[in-house]
Order: sequence, then C-alpha cells, then structure tokens
Amino acid sequence: MAALVIAEHDNAQLKGATLNTVTAALACGGEVHVLVAGKNAAAVAQAAAQVQGVSMVLHADSPALGTQLAENLAAQVLALAGGYSHILFPATSSGRNVAPRVAARLDVAQLSDVTKVLGADTFERPIYAGNAIATVQSADAVKVITVRTTGFDAAPAVGGSAAIETMAAVADSGKSAFVGRELTKSDRPELTAARIIVSGGRALGSAEKFTEVLTPLADKLGAALGASRAAVDAGYAPNDWQVGQTGKIVAPALYIACGISGAIQHLAGMKDSKVIVAINKDPEAPIFSVADYALEADLFGVIPELVAQL
Repeated sequence: MAALVIAEHDNAQLKGATLNTVTAALACGGEVHVLVAGKNAAAVAQAAAQVQGVSMVLHADSPALGTQLAENLAAQVLALAGGYSHILFPATSSGRNVAPRVAARLDVAQLSDVTKVLGADTFERPIYAGNAIATVQSADAVKVITVRTTGFDAAPAVGGSAAIETMAAVADSGKSAFVGRELTKSDRPELTAARIIVSGGRALGSAEKFTEVLTPLADKLGAALGASRAAVDAGYAPNDWQVGQTGKIVAPALYIACGISGAIQHLAGMKDSKVIVAINKDPEAPIFSVADYALEADLFGVIPELVAQL
C-alpha cells in the first residue's frame, strides 16, 4: 500500500501545503510518493526528495503541465493512479479543482477537507462550518483525499533522500488553454503560511482606516493582513485577504482579530489558530468565545497604543 501526494508548486519552489499533505499521507500507512508535474520543475523535484518521509518523487515535465491546468494535471494523476491506495491533494484552490476530476474518473467518492487520519480507511472532516466533526469510513479501493493543511503539522523540508524517477508526461488534452494570471504581489507573508495574522472587520469603517490602523501593527509583528467577509464585501480589503469558510483557512501561531464580531463562517476559518487575541468593544461578540485573550475596548484607541508599546 502506498500513498501519492500531488505536489503544489510554481515550477520553481515547493509550496508549504505539500509538506502538511505529506504528514497526512504518512498517517495513512505505507510508503509516500510525491508527484511533481510541471515545466522545468527539476528544482521542485529536488526539494520534494528532501522532505522527510517521502520515499520516491515522480517527476513529469512537459509544457502542457507548466500552468497546472486541471484537465492535464488530472490526466497525469490518473496515469499513475493504479499503483496507489491513497491519492492526496492539499485542500487549496488547485487541489479542489483537480481532485474531483480524478475521483470521478476513478468512480470513487472524494473525501474532502480531511483534518485527521484515524486509519487507512477512516478519516475525520469538519461539517456545519466546523461546528461538528464527521468520522468517515471509505470502502473504495482508492481513496481520493483533499487535506485541510491546518489539521496537520508540516513534514520537515530537509533530511530526506528520496529517489527521483522521471515519468512520461501526458499529452495536452486540448480542452482548456492558459490565457493569463494576475498575481497580487506583497512583501508580507502569504496568508495561509503566516505565523502571525492581523485581521480586521467591518468595525474599521473604511479602507483608509483599515490600512491606517492595522498596517503599523502588522509591520511591527511581521504579520500578514487578513479580513472578515464583511470587511471584504464592504471594500475595505481585497478578496485574497478574506479569512473564513468562503475565504482562506488559516491556523497561525498568533491571530489578532480587530473589530471582528465572529460570525460562524469566519470562526470556521481561524479557530484552529494556536493563540487568538480578540479586540472588540461589544462584550457579546461571538469572537470572544474562541479567544485566548479578549480585550473589550475601542480598537481605534487600543491598537495605536499597542503599536507604541511594541
């Protein structure tokens, strides 16, 4: 029995979500192989080979795989699927795009957002916006899984010495074509990988106040900036900052929620954070129910004072 992890990367660097997925694969039992499918991605394959717990890296290199189009990547996974009992993807936008295609072609049920592996065929996953945990057992010969990366520690990125095997790349399906990509560039840490996140809600009142109040605190802490859905919908922050069930799922070492009431969909995206600090002037705010440290105060006075003390 072996598990296949589909590496997430940009053809130059292995993304951190892959390391968490390797940990989940190791919990399934048996060997763990990693598929690196891309274009000129030899450096990624080398990085994957150094991850502790990985016994083999399968490297498929082709222009058709360079942009990670779901149709082509799914075909590459299906070409290898026969040799594996588990196929695991990070539960990112890319993984969620490819995994259902693989599961459908294999005629198996997909196991989504797995947060714990109880055995080779038994898993836990959140339901009802994380308010309940379902234990799911699969009798399918191949388990196609998306892994909620916040549920697993990252495997050590160095110390491994896996063999790298070159695989024949699939031909371009011709079903889709890459047109362009608009990337948000920032000097701040990526939201899902940040150790510290400063997040703001609708109480900030405007995009200008959002930047004016939260940016100095984030700069002092070397933190990523996040936002509630209400703040994003109001135009105070860009979409890629949204934390929550319909945004990004995060679990940093420190999460500072400023002016966020704590709607269920927001709590589902951040309540696994190691330490949660909530600043809100409403004593009944639901965010206080999950906070390790709660400060009932006006954020416009408290945050500048906190920045001055740092």
